[in-house]
Amino acid sequence: MADELEGRVVLITGAGSGIGRSIAGKFAERGAYLLLADIKSDSGEAVANTLRGAGATAHFVQADVAVASDCERMVGEVRARFGRLDVAINNAGIGDGPVVEATDNYPLERWDRIIAVNLSGVFHCLRYELPLMLESGGGAIVNMASISGLVSFPGTPAYTAAKHGVIGLTKVICNEYAARGIRCNAIAPGIIDTPLTADTLAIPAWESQLRGTIPTGRIGLPDDVADVALWLCTSAARYINGHVLAVDGGILVR
Repeated sequence: MADELEGRVVLITGAGSGIGRSIAGKFAERGAYLLLADIKSDSGEAVANTLRGAGATAHFVQADVAVASDCERMVGEVRARFGRLDVAINNAGIGDGPVVEATDNYPLERWDRIIAVNLSGVFHCLRYELPLMLESGGGAIVNMASISGLVSFPGTPAYTAAKHGVIGLTKVICNEYAARGIRCNAIAPGIIDTPLTADTLAIPAWESQLRGTIPTGRIGLPDDVADVALWLCTSAARYINGHVLAVDGGILVR
């Protein structure tokens, strides 16, 4: 029996490392056709080359999701290569880093960049993905939020605001497009060991303190999130729409 994801066209942003790279590998294993995007050409090309070497259909396009014209060009590449779009994983994002700043001292340039990438970037992607997905007869969208989109942590006003916004966008897309065959859900990862958190987790005291907040007792891995993203795009999740799924090892129950 053929895999339901075989031959499906999947666009993944932030695919050059961390969670995005893991998601790309999961879809490649299932026979999907991949268009990978990342702001960093070297890492993005490396992922695409690795997947092609394993027999997958994978192409890379450099894009900064904070720039609307980059997102338009990115989706245009999907159209040119495949003529359709079945799955979109809007994963690209940046973090605050290990140095927290209270809101009255928060750098304006940091606010602008984090909002531009983590919130406006998701909107830009959706703005250009939706028309092609509608032409394709519908599909599945996964937006990468965070537990910071459900609760708040001191010193992270931009990241927290952006991820709350991503969850809001996810709900709007469900309301607007569910009847037209599009499912849009969000994942809210907890503390995941990726390049985004590397600086923080490299500080032993911080790593120990963070791990102590997780009932499961370990820092999450990219595959923990990637497996959920893949599942949300299959028929097993066919009646899930507009939902935010925390993948956090239990942090939010405390």
